[in-house]
Formats: sequence, C-alpha cells, structure tokens
Amino acid sequence: MSRQSRRRSEKQQIDWHLPSTSSTGSAYHMGTELFILTYGTLVAQLCEDCEKDEDINKVLDKMGHNIGTRLVEDFLARSNITQCRNSYETAEVIAKVAFKMYLGVTPRVTFWNQAGDDCSLFLEKNPLRGYVEIPEKHSNLLYSNMICGILRGALKMVRLQVDIQLLHDSVNDDKVTEIRMKLMRRHKAVRTVEKEQKHPVGT
Repeated sequence: MSRQSRRRSEKQQIDWHLPSTSSTGSAYHMGTELFILTYGTLVAQLCEDCEKDEDINKVLDKMGHNIGTRLVEDFLARSNITQCRNSYETAEVIAKVAFKMYLGVTPRVTFWNQAGDDCSLFLEKNPLRGYVEIPEKHSNLLYSNMICGILRGALKMVRLQVDIQLLHDSVNDDKVTEIRMKLMRRHKAVRTVEKEQKHPVGT
C-alpha cells in the first residue's frame, strides 16, 4: 500500500464529532465556531487525500451518518421532544429545533409533494460556508454533505428511513443551500417501554 493510500484510509476512519451544546450562550457560540473551523480543515485535508470529489462526498456522508447515530440521544435529552405524529412535524422539529440547537440557523421547510413525505430544507445562511473558497477542480464537491449524513443517521435511530440529498450547496455560489428529504419507510417500533422512551420522535 502506498503512503498516500494508507493516509487516505486512516483519514476515512477518523472518529469525528460535533461539539456539544451548552446552557451558556458563550460556550455554545464557541462550540459552533470551533465546529465550522474544524470542518473546513477536515474537508481541505480530504481534498488532498482523495482523488475524486465523489469519494470526498461519500466520506463526508459516512462521517455524518456516524455522528447522527450518536447525536440523537443528546438531542432528545436536551430538546425534550416527545413524539412527532407525521412528516410535517418531523421536518419542523429538524429545522426549528435541531438545526437551531447545533448550527444556530433555522432552515425554511418548503416544496412538499402531494403525498406529504418529501420536502426541501432551505438554508439561506449556511454556517459551514464561512470563508471557504473551493478550487475550480473540485466543482463536484458537496461541501455540506456531512449534514445529510447526520440527518440520515439520526433519523435512522428513531426508526425513520429517509433519502436525503444535497441538491444545492451554497459554498459554490451565493445561492441558498437546499437539502431534499424524502421519507422512505417508518420502521415498526419494538413494543418495550425502554425502546419507546429512548426513541420517541419516530413513533
């Protein structure tokens, strides 16, 4: 194995995580700022280690998924959310509570399909963008793709299988970031008191 291939393999196994929120505004602000700065460094390193943008996008999604599966318990404990009755309420909780709690922004939920299981989250201000400038050779890079992975991983833990795609990433221009979210399947709950208390949002 070449040195570059070994370094790429090690980089993809990083145990990366979001900063915890805090009861104090100053600590929360520092956590969000640190996350944004660290995220930019991570993506820059992946650009050096990976040959194709598609590979970087997959790594970011995988890292995000791993974060989401662990982050959901912290979210449920801090938000005091009990349960969501449908896709509309789930999307509202994601936008108005989860995004606000961890990234300090509130996406606009819109463009619902007729079945009520497919919508778009629009971020007019993407905190991950910061002062990032992506070189032209990385035109296919989905800079904010980790967010999609986080949502998919977190929703999986509350028994919701979703298809989440980053349709437009504002890091490439001055437009908004659009995340498309479609509910594919709702897994049946295990009928135990412990399970229902641990994952109430998806019931």
